[in-house]
Amino acid sequence: MRALERLDELYAIGGGPGANRIGYSPEEDAAHELARGWLEAAGLQVTVDAAGNLLGTDPGSVPGVWTGSHLDTVPHGGKFDGALGVVAAIEAVEGAGRGSVVVFRDEERGCSGSRALVAGGRLPQAFLEVHVEQGPRLAGAGAPLGIVTGVVGVSRGTVVVNGRAGHAGTTPMDVRDDALVKAAELMLRMREVARSIDGAVVTVGELEVEPGAVNVIPSRVTMSVDARAPTAESCTALVERLGFEPTYRTQPAEMDGRLREALRAELEARGLPVVELTSGAGHDAAVLAAAGVPSAMLFVRSLNDGVSHSPDELSSPADVALAIDVLAGWLRRL
Repeated sequence: MRALERLDELYAIGGGPGANRIGYSPEEDAAHELARGWLEAAGLQVTVDAAGNLLGTDPGSVPGVWTGSHLDTVPHGGKFDGALGVVAAIEAVEGAGRGSVVVFRDEERGCSGSRALVAGGRLPQAFLEVHVEQGPRLAGAGAPLGIVTGVVGVSRGTVVVNGRAGHAGTTPMDVRDDALVKAAELMLRMREVARSIDGAVVTVGELEVEPGAVNVIPSRVTMSVDARAPTAESCTALVERLGFEPTYRTQPAEMDGRLREALRAELEARGLPVVELTSGAGHDAAVLAAAGVPSAMLFVRSLNDGVSHSPDELSSPADVALAIDVLAGWLRRL
């Protein structure tokens, strides 16, 4: 299948282990050049905006209907994240004979490309992004594809926990004020808060322990907090109950009902199960939706227990082919 061959070509850029095409790196540049050739070979007119986003348009097509994704990756990332949405878009637009393909820059570090596009005011009338699920829900439901209802809101910040330094060998346990122990207790409480709010998650991914010596009781811990929830109300409740002040915040983005119904019709026409789910990860589609563009997402089943941002990321050739076929049908339907 040509789509899989193209995924292999992209995966080879930058060497391993995994995919290594950091946003605005020479490797991402090379991936965009490769995609530009594919767009031109499909008969599309290619333009590049100030942020480096690629747009391949068909002059005879329905204006303003875009599909696509991104080509940058996290370090040691997977083959399918972002790249699948690009190669699927090119295949579907060429097959359907309509639509435009957009290839965004630097999605992984905050959707820089799509945010720049929105700021520049060049917006489509509708957008659909095909993406691997990056989780195990579709595999658990026995469904090759899923319709995304919305993208969660994200709140990020830091929390500082203070204690008192002391000698690791001479300070009795019952008089210690260990900042790291207090931070661990706080993390456990945060986990219970997230479990009490439907669809919410919270992650502490970074810890800075001071003074950071093996024989000194920690006096200060700075920890990152990443909190996510599917609705504006649950986002607010989560942040309030966690008790931290976010320095970065995005609101949940709802996918367009009419575009979702068109996807549902395409799945039903093929006898496929219709599974709807919320995306726990951020995407370019959420940026466009927040800017008022009717947007939709089609998830492709992830295998290997849904692992993503890893060389073990996997989707089957059959599921990829189905996604391209459904996307082409969606473009014809619109």
